Amino acid sequence: MVAYEDSSTLGPTRLGFSDEKDVDLFVNNLARFERGEMSPDEWRAFRLCNGVYGQRQDDVQMIRVKFPHGIATPEQLEVCAQVAERYANGKGHITTRQNIQFHFVKLADAETVLRMFAEVGVTTREACGNAVRNITGCPYAGVSKEEPFDHTPHGEALTRHLLRGKWSSSLPRKFKIAFGGCCGTDCVQAHINDLGYHAMVRDGRPGFRVTVGGGLSTLRRTGLVAEEFLPAEEILEVGEAVVRVFHRIGNRQNRAKARLKWAIDQLGPEGFLAEYRKEREAIRAEGGRPYTLSEQPRPPAARPPLSILAQPLPGFDEFLRDNVRAQKQDGFSAVTVRVVLGDLTPEQFRGLGRLAREYGERELRFTNEQNLVLRYVPTWRLATLHRELADLGLARAGARTIGDVTSCPGASSCKLAVTQSKGLAALLTSHVDATPALTQKARGLSIKVSGCPNSCGQHHIAGLGFQGGVRKVDGKAVPQYLVFVGGGFSSTEATFARLVTKIPARRAPRVLERLVDLYEREKKPGESPDAYFSRVEVAKVKSVIGELAEMDSSTATADDFIDLGETRAFVVETSEGECAA
Repeated sequence: MVAYEDSSTLGPTRLGFSDEKDVDLFVNNLARFERGEMSPDEWRAFRLCNGVYGQRQDDVQMIRVKFPHGIATPEQLEVCAQVAERYANGKGHITTRQNIQFHFVKLADAETVLRMFAEVGVTTREACGNAVRNITGCPYAGVSKEEPFDHTPHGEALTRHLLRGKWSSSLPRKFKIAFGGCCGTDCVQAHINDLGYHAMVRDGRPGFRVTVGGGLSTLRRTGLVAEEFLPAEEILEVGEAVVRVFHRIGNRQNRAKARLKWAIDQLGPEGFLAEYRKEREAIRAEGGRPYTLSEQPRPPAARPPLSILAQPLPGFDEFLRDNVRAQKQDGFSAVTVRVVLGDLTPEQFRGLGRLAREYGERELRFTNEQNLVLRYVPTWRLATLHRELADLGLARAGARTIGDVTSCPGASSCKLAVTQSKGLAALLTSHVDATPALTQKARGLSIKVSGCPNSCGQHHIAGLGFQGGVRKVDGKAVPQYLVFVGGGFSSTEATFARLVTKIPARRAPRVLERLVDLYEREKKPGESPDAYFSRVEVAKVKSVIGELAEMDSSTATADDFIDLGETRAFVVETSEGECAA
């Protein structure tokens, strides 16, 4: 195993998850496939399990690299920069599972890319395919004032236990795990994961509330409670037990109904829990699954302020308000860096690596909103950090506000996507930027965009969600979006947005304006936009935006027949996909 090592802060193997043998096997099987010794289906299943994913464009791949808990080091960010500029399309994309994706990589370059990442401890193993995917975690774990304890080492331990495990890469369908509970709510969306660990303390003992079977797409489910309180030392056996049950009883005939939530529906909650308990007993009979937690980084020493501090740039006050959170460690702050559309350039990867060295804990953490967090920033250095972020084009305020739109890659690369979801996200972002009144009225409204029903952009859990689709006007295709309102999370469950209507793509900014005005007129004192849209009747929302759904040849413009981000006439080009974000 290749391991990142920095004797000043980390144990030698903490963030090393790679194994060169994975790359050797990839190269060997690619040669076998090219010689005709592996069928196309066998090769596809294998490369997906190793993070190499087909795009809608011929002869290029998307490569997804895993960052468990979203944690990346400066050395790993440097490799991200090199891959983006040498082998991909000049950028890396942060996903809602805290991975980084690189698009338009030639298959001939895949070995080089995989080896580059392996050398700095990063793996693509089980990043795609019917496998246990990247285990996510709250980016504020370890620094949040509200957390019961730091769950980071527990997530890392489960990652190591399941990675390359006996069942982990041969499941009926993908399997997602999240660790949360740091911020008094479901900060990491654990309720929509196949397995969610929600940190809590009972009688002074750290542990987790465990939920199973959450998910989005065509069957939305909030996770079923499997354990009201699980002692922390039992997380490995519980994780393995759920994976083993899924491996044994999951649907392998119908891919559309293969996720764990369908198996739970088939057996019923009690039937599934009985199978789960049976598997736990079997693991205990095997001797259980004891584990040792990794050593976490030591906080940097507090340093006294300089005699002359940097003068704040314009916009610093807004940045401080939206993007900075005081840590439980006195004198330090966690800074959210807003990444528009989740895309980072090589220069930005390198600059962030340098800032992680100079300001924080020699790490950063990607978020499920497609942003990133620098932690342990001395509070007195925030103005200087803001200046440095401005030089990288990353000093925008508004993290987790109405303009911070989440989007899957959409039809720019995904075979399943109907529309250019990133085009709509870019349009909405620029519209919010150009219309300050929208932020003043509804600062906290969450907006998420997906290019198809699979909800890779998580539109089903947004205050305002958009799902790509198509309609015909005079026989010609028009890109459109289904409009959803009212999704979100509490500390105990996920709630899913409700469908309102379908609108042509270019009318989305007008939809946003009307819904913000509706919220401003009818909100209760102190009520957030997401809370309002979770309770308002769909009929009322439709009465406000329903007129925008109507289109015929007399009202359609030439631009309506061109998807956002495109220059040619809109054509629906979908095929069997391999999942996108």
